Amino acid sequence: GVVATKVPGWGEFVLAELTQTFDKGDATYFFPLMRATEERLGFQPPFGALDCAYDTFYVHEYFHTAGGFAAVPFAERGGFSFKFDAQDLPLCNAGLSMPLKSTFICRTTEVEHQKGRYACPLLFPQPTGQTCPIAHKNWKKGGCLTTIATSKGARLRYQLDRHSDAYKALYKQRTATERINAQAKELGIERPRLRNQQAITNQNTLIYILINLRALQRVRSQKRKLAQSTLPALTG
Repeated sequence: GVVATKVPGWGEFVLAELTQTFDKGDATYFFPLMRATEERLGFQPPFGALDCAYDTFYVHEYFHTAGGFAAVPFAERGGFSFKFDAQDLPLCNAGLSMPLKSTFICRTTEVEHQKGRYACPLLFPQPTGQTCPIAHKNWKKGGCLTTIATSKGARLRYQLDRHSDAYKALYKQRTATERINAQAKELGIERPRLRNQQAITNQNTLIYILINLRALQRVRSQKRKLAQSTLPALTG
């Protein structure tokens, strides 16, 4: 796992890296990598561009709390696509705001979090005497019941405008990671000739250090060229 950043006009650099065994899912990389990134930057980065494996409530919430957003493609899970009202309550298929009926703690995912069950507003908290305006199939079974995390991040992943210019501009920067990965591949990161996990971890760290050193060399070379181009001309 790697976090990279692009400095316009200078190059692309590795900010953090983490080696784990192949049985670890993508989501397990996020918090360790971001802790390392924060240590090196000295602040919590407000923007991030990640692939759809990171389309989770806690990733969106992380960047939102820093004052920005995460450019992450929407991950279809379970065929649901929620919409919300001004109070962040989910809307049913009929466009009605669903009130919170109960909450519980979910411990089956990477991050323990609270989830809420939202019920049909025509039946909860009290029956209104009205019937479902679209005659939904769940009406005769006690109305619709929707479950979603109660955190702000759970809403953000549905509310994010993935067609906006800001989103597109940020997501384009994710190619920096792909180019870093390509360099690491050329340096043999995919086929380590080592059997010890710690040795492989150390070798991977050295590969990323080498990538940064090469980038630093290019920066210094560019600075020398800029300095030479600004020297006053000698006249005789």
